Amino acid sequence: MRAKTAFRSAITVAALALLGTTVPGQALAATDTPLHRASAVDAGDLTFAPRASKETRSVVAANPSVAARAGTVCGAHYTKVITAERLPSDSARYATVYVYTDGTTTGDRIYDVPTCGVLFNETGSAQSMGIRLKDNYTATPDDEDFGTFSTYAGPVRQKKGYCGKVYSYMKMGGRVVIDTYSGVGSCN
Repeated sequence: MRAKTAFRSAITVAALALLGTTVPGQALAATDTPLHRASAVDAGDLTFAPRASKETRSVVAANPSVAARAGTVCGAHYTKVITAERLPSDSARYATVYVYTDGTTTGDRIYDVPTCGVLFNETGSAQSMGIRLKDNYTATPDDEDFGTFSTYAGPVRQKKGYCGKVYSYMKMGGRVVIDTYSGVGSCN
């Protein structure tokens, strides 16, 4: 877990430096290397998985730059959006969960595609939050990332994640505001 947190800190600082901002209280150190533009996901690079829902398409269309920044956390090849959901779904929005694929397959079934999930914090301050990605196989361990984050929780990955589930959680001021599972992809 510490390696993932250290990686998150480095990539967050680098991604925010690329965007021209910094993490409050954290300057870009001389040893931090900003993400190269070639490795960042650009909003124009994003496409949708063949069965992406209308809701997913509208969430990305409403703010493609945020979807691209969240995709950059997963890596430059994760440009196909499977799921994008504002959370909670009522008028108060605290976060958006994104699940991407890189378009490759790891087998011969629809759910045999690698997935990567990010829970993007939209509150403007650090919150207790987390994301858990499950695949469609019961024997595969879940990948999760929980803690106090100002920008995002994740990335979490599954090798065969299509048709799985993504769990999102956020607690603000002692009150749980997000506690939900969502499907990854349109599956029967």
